[in-house]
Amino acid sequence: MIKYKFFILLIIGVILMGCRDEDALNENNDDDTEESVTNPADNPDYSDWTVETHSNSAALNYDVVFAQDTVKRFDIIISSSNWSTMQSDLAANLGSTSGPGGGGPGGGGNNLATSDYDPVWVPCSFKYNNTEWYHVGVRFKGNSSLQSAYQSGNGKLSFKLDFDEFEDDYPTIKNQRFYGFKKLHINNNYNDASLMRDKVAADLFRKFGLIAAQTSFCELYVDNGSGPEYYGLYTIIEEVSNTVIATQTGDDSGNLYKPDGTAASFANGTYNDDEMVKKNNEDLNDYSDVKALYDVINSSDRTSNTETWKTNLENVLDVDVFLKWLAANTVIQNWDTYGRMTHNFYLYNNHNTNLLNWIPWDNNEALQYGKNGGALSFSMSEVGSSWPLISYLIAIPEYNTIYENYLNEFINTVFIPSELSSIYDSYYNLLKEFAYNERSGYTYIGSDSNFDAAVDELKAHVTERNNAVINYLQ
Repeated sequence: MIKYKFFILLIIGVILMGCRDEDALNENNDDDTEESVTNPADNPDYSDWTVETHSNSAALNYDVVFAQDTVKRFDIIISSSNWSTMQSDLAANLGSTSGPGGGGPGGGGNNLATSDYDPVWVPCSFKYNNTEWYHVGVRFKGNSSLQSAYQSGNGKLSFKLDFDEFEDDYPTIKNQRFYGFKKLHINNNYNDASLMRDKVAADLFRKFGLIAAQTSFCELYVDNGSGPEYYGLYTIIEEVSNTVIATQTGDDSGNLYKPDGTAASFANGTYNDDEMVKKNNEDLNDYSDVKALYDVINSSDRTSNTETWKTNLENVLDVDVFLKWLAANTVIQNWDTYGRMTHNFYLYNNHNTNLLNWIPWDNNEALQYGKNGGALSFSMSEVGSSWPLISYLIAIPEYNTIYENYLNEFINTVFIPSELSSIYDSYYNLLKEFAYNERSGYTYIGSDSNFDAAVDELKAHVTERNNAVINYLQ
């Protein structure tokens, strides 16, 4: 009898276990069903969603986003209320004015743009090639250029896009991408009548073996409630923290800094963690690598024990990369960066080398003569201790020789007049239609002939700078 009862209980147990397993299986099936319901491709409100165009599982498509032989059309559709939010944010931070972009000629309040000001994000619909991306984050971008354009009444402002900025508000679009890219900069070619300096400078740096963002062109239309308006010809810039580091170094785990402010000079007594703006790894709160660079560059070993100083410097900074950038940057006459201004560069701690790499950024003021006192001279004789990464390195004969060798290499392998002239002609033909169509209040081009003349100046500039390097090195 006991055995019989045990047998009955065993059967009941098996039945209960089977029911429990079936419930578990049903729960898993419910999860799968829920996942399929929230798949954007299955939602009629997100009918344009495909893996290739929208998913973060898609490979980065440089051939589409950074195609070199075409001008893409981008459309940004922002609700009138969100546009008002963006304008109010500009007015609160840059001064209340009136005009196409919020500013008016000669206008502006008492507020000044600072490196601490990040314009407000709002959601928009973004369209390209008859395809829509949903609830994309958009904001204005820039510091002094944003302030200057806004307060002068120029509506051609720069934008930044983040394709999953609002994923918490719209979980269905989680990890939305634009052909694999999370973020893009849509730069307005500020104060550049040729519309191509930002692009060409970045391309030259990369061709010379330096890390620099990929670039391409787009015509931008913005609809803020009254239909699409042509905002002009823009340059698309790759986001350094998002894809540049990973694709060009093979490692994106190291600290990435975008120094901005007095500390970005690395001059003695200026160091400040807050101005060594971290673009990743913020939770680690570790600035030891960039602080080590500051400590070494200002160490007394520089004058008392030079070889030790050099060894310590080369253990924290990729000195060769810095000197290579310095040579190229000086040849192309880029004044709006280190040596003149305390911004517009990144430092990346490349874990493949455990060295800080110098990365140029924001090159729209390059490739021109004399503005704001001009770029640095080839000799760097005017550069003092306020820019120690230049003055202290150039004072070392070995480093100065490396720098001068790079001057010569740059004009013979990259900055070649005949090749650049052909590139400028190609871009002129590509951009002319869009440049001529730019409209008053949304342009930095005074006239069609102004665009033509600016391209001719670029051609003359490359020849003049090549000759200047040759004369300096004789």
